[in-house]
Amino acid sequence: MSPEPMPHGAWPSPISTTDVARSGLSLGFPTVMGDHLWWEEDRPAEGGRRTVVHRHADGMLHELLPAPWDARTRVHEYGGRSYAVVPGRGIVFANHADQRLYLAAAGADPWPLTPEPDRPGGLRYADLLVHESPDGPELWCVRERHHDDGVVSRSIVSLSLPTASLAAAQEGRADGIVERVSGSDFYAFPTLSPDGRHLAYVCWDHPAMPWTGTELRVTRISDGHTVAIAGGADESVLAPCWRDDRTLYFVSDRSGWWNLYQSDLLGGARRALHPAEEEFAGPLWQLGGRPYQPLGDGRLAVLHGRGDLRLGILDPATGTLSDVEVPYTGWVPALACDGRSVAGIAYGPRLPRAIVRIAASGRVELLCGDLAELPEAAYLPTPRAVEIESGDGRSVHAFLYPPSGPDATAATAAPYVVFVHGGPTGHATTELSLEKAFFTSRSIGVLDLNYGGSTGYGRAYRERLRGQWGIIDVEDAVAAARWLAAANLADPARIAIRGGSAGGWTVMAACCASDVFAGGVSIAGVSALAPLVAATHDFESRYIDWLVGPEALYGSREPLARAGEIGCPMLLMQGLADPVVPPAQSEAFADTMTAHGVPCTYLAFEGESHGFRRQETKATALAAELSFYLQIFIAMD
Repeated sequence: MSPEPMPHGAWPSPISTTDVARSGLSLGFPTVMGDHLWWEEDRPAEGGRRTVVHRHADGMLHELLPAPWDARTRVHEYGGRSYAVVPGRGIVFANHADQRLYLAAAGADPWPLTPEPDRPGGLRYADLLVHESPDGPELWCVRERHHDDGVVSRSIVSLSLPTASLAAAQEGRADGIVERVSGSDFYAFPTLSPDGRHLAYVCWDHPAMPWTGTELRVTRISDGHTVAIAGGADESVLAPCWRDDRTLYFVSDRSGWWNLYQSDLLGGARRALHPAEEEFAGPLWQLGGRPYQPLGDGRLAVLHGRGDLRLGILDPATGTLSDVEVPYTGWVPALACDGRSVAGIAYGPRLPRAIVRIAASGRVELLCGDLAELPEAAYLPTPRAVEIESGDGRSVHAFLYPPSGPDATAATAAPYVVFVHGGPTGHATTELSLEKAFFTSRSIGVLDLNYGGSTGYGRAYRERLRGQWGIIDVEDAVAAARWLAAANLADPARIAIRGGSAGGWTVMAACCASDVFAGGVSIAGVSALAPLVAATHDFESRYIDWLVGPEALYGSREPLARAGEIGCPMLLMQGLADPVVPPAQSEAFADTMTAHGVPCTYLAFEGESHGFRRQETKATALAAELSFYLQIFIAMD
């Protein structure tokens, strides 16, 4: 039977708002020890609560943290790995409600390890590392302290863990917390040498961000003597890993790409393991992920590529890199290894995000998938990598997702939505997204844009946005819309743009600067810079210095100052508990648009932070977004 002609947006689709909202378990940060695995897993139907799941050797899954426990750290507000496994004793995790560390084991209530802070959530912990010392197990981590005067300080600390069972340990207390390293504004990747004598770590200071300039240091624990190994103001160094007691591996972008290097304890004899115009790491928005891991035979399991990262095996002695044959096209930069097998989070355009383990024999085992059921493949779009010419002949990367559905066809060019990722130092991948399929199966195409400033394509590509936020990203978004029209992929009158956070800024700015968009959707978007700088969290408090420059430039860049120039309708959505981009940013923009008589809908969600977590919120927001597109697109059919 031939597909039936139908208007765009009205194609029958089996993918509902509820399907999208309850998908996305946000599997994260696996740990592998022999036949046992652990990972983080969200619960959208439980208010977005995060738990830790243990997969036993027999394949049985055990949720370690029942409600209301919520394993989420708020260090840097973006958090990261929230737990660490203590062999034979359970897990240590950061609890979202109070940010204290707890020890949890099967059959017992979690027991607090760290003191209750003077102010709620005033002491936070992340990047947890368990080390078996001669005196018993120790926990090393990054600690973030919020002082009453608003100052935030960080350090690397350690504490001894109970050596008895959890039940017995509840009668006593963990030993005191020892501050090991301090003085820098930020820390990441605390990594102890095999003999426990040296601590390697990455640090940086305001106004740098971890993808602009960091330093790798090694501190001798006995006396605090510290040596700078690599890095600086114009070099991003990440992910140290000990080869032995005297030699370190690390990632650096000193060549223009995040490549792997080896160095001795003095920073000498440095050499690149496999020089390539590829990335071997991603931006450090969250703490605790490792983009490579050592194997038992001396080789390294690495992630590398442009855009999506592939899994490979690198021999440091020869520099030989061979990809592992798996059905997945990309991996999240958070690998785990016990020397015998590698575990990670993999994905593909038509394969949902999954915890995957690869044994030494090469056998690939899928352990837990993000989605229990997938729609029929005909409803899932297949992305195509494209390059678009933007201002000054710049080549810009994007992924094209054409409309796809087996039951309908249309006689006119499709409407399209340009997706703009957040960050802005982030990037779009080809990971299966039911959210995109929700639109493409209804004949609304998607172009996922990696505008200049995105990661995944080298330092020079990231540096395009330096001092140019609100210019380069906007030019690239407008160029993407015009490319869609010129390629006869989209109806030029029916192209919208949507994005969240920094992507919301680009949405608003692009709708101010150009008339190519029929409408815009901003989720927790930045509209004004001075209020953002005054109210946002410490991690990004100086980011605007790099993205824009001095305050004198704010007025010429920020969307709020130009809101009166917008001629297209907009939908703004915002979490009212957002500490990263406060609600006032969306509210002010909505008020200005309304005052100028331009259609604007503002939806605010109680209890939601920066990025919606609750199933009901996700479903409501997606339904509102589709309704918005139908109003601006389908009326033209």
